[in-house]
Amino acid sequence: MSLRSVNCLLMLVVNFCLYMSVLCLFSSSSSIVNSHIDNSWLNELKGNIDETNSTVEIVDKFNNYQIYPRIISIVSKDYFKFFKVNLRRTCPFWSDDSKCAMRYCQVESCQLDDLPIGLKSSRHSLIDEDMSIKYMEGPQQQECEEAMQDELGYINTTISAAAMEDFALWQAHDDIQDMYCTLPDDDGEAEYVDLSLNPERYTGYKGPSANRVWNTIYRENCFRPNNIFEVYIISAKLTGMCLEKRAFYRAISGLHTRSTFLNPCGTGFWGPNAEEFERKFGPKYTKGEGTQWLRNLYFLYLVELRALQKAAPLLKQVEYYTGNDKEDEATRLAVHNFLGIIKKFPHQFNEHTMFLGGQQAQKLKEEFRLHFRNVSTIMDCVGCDKCKLWGKLQVQGLGTALKILFSNKARMNGYNELSTTVNKHTLQLERSEIVALFNAFGRLSTSIYEIEKFRKLLR
Repeated sequence: MSLRSVNCLLMLVVNFCLYMSVLCLFSSSSSIVNSHIDNSWLNELKGNIDETNSTVEIVDKFNNYQIYPRIISIVSKDYFKFFKVNLRRTCPFWSDDSKCAMRYCQVESCQLDDLPIGLKSSRHSLIDEDMSIKYMEGPQQQECEEAMQDELGYINTTISAAAMEDFALWQAHDDIQDMYCTLPDDDGEAEYVDLSLNPERYTGYKGPSANRVWNTIYRENCFRPNNIFEVYIISAKLTGMCLEKRAFYRAISGLHTRSTFLNPCGTGFWGPNAEEFERKFGPKYTKGEGTQWLRNLYFLYLVELRALQKAAPLLKQVEYYTGNDKEDEATRLAVHNFLGIIKKFPHQFNEHTMFLGGQQAQKLKEEFRLHFRNVSTIMDCVGCDKCKLWGKLQVQGLGTALKILFSNKARMNGYNELSTTVNKHTLQLERSEIVALFNAFGRLSTSIYEIEKFRKLLR
């Protein structure tokens, strides 16, 4: 075959692929429109968002025109696209050797040369030098030695190794009280992953393995009304629980709803699949609960938005260092602009209405935290690497939001935001927490933006 013939054949193949891609984006919507299915159910997704003082319409307008373009730009920056995660942890609850149904399950980890220089350097503590050693140098050392000769003034600073181990355990215990999820460890198992090379998409991971993960999360970790044994709680029955327990369930439901937006449009093509959207949220297939599940996604959006707003003073102090001065400055400007925009949004989730009532409320708050930590551990039971990657990221993002909203170390300033004073008694965020929070919120923002696409397709 001549070179010209080969080129012609290649052009035919390319044109056919482009045609199929376009056809796929619209075929599902036309099949819905041409059928006799009543698509007006999505019109019910409007009005108040439960447990907040906001509405679907307000969030749609704010997100789609102001937030979505900004958050997508931010998470594409180098600082936010490299996420450290341990995908090798085994499931502590059951043995799972299930395989993903598609090649899109595989995660590409980063080589050291691919990382920005700022991520290759070791972590530095807030205190760069031991001040006790500094003041033992020079003339002061002799004076100190002479003073130590006086037995009445002598202080024995010897501490046993066993006591030092106890101190480490106590510190670890204090630190974990503010943690709502497990963080990537530094035991050599955690790796950096370039999220831009591993986009969140449908992987074919479904069936008993995937169902077991969500069933365990709902049945064993979500608070439940008495005598309710179904996996998913009917929204009308949530009124039988207190605000805190309802909020926990809605947040988990919002995470679950977010994960169902990943629909393939034929093999190798990705785009809005209205038929699949109808199947997952239409009243015919969800016993009328689909719009409530979508409403829970809006609730989760407002929770994480509130956390970002509250943490704005701390987030403005971050250098977002990668070693590329131009990129780092652009990232700081983008983040500061974004934080300025969200500060103007008045219809927030109000965390101050939760965990009131003394000792009993504090006990419930601890249960809340432990339940969510268990959810983060269940992510190690996901049998698909790419699903596990994005599941861990979004759970860690929500865990960071809960830490910001409810931590005992979250001290407030006069503007109802976190104090910018950094010491051992105030809340601090690690890089992985910041990256997870922004990316998780970016996924929620994208989902709300896509809902408007489905409104148009179903219309």
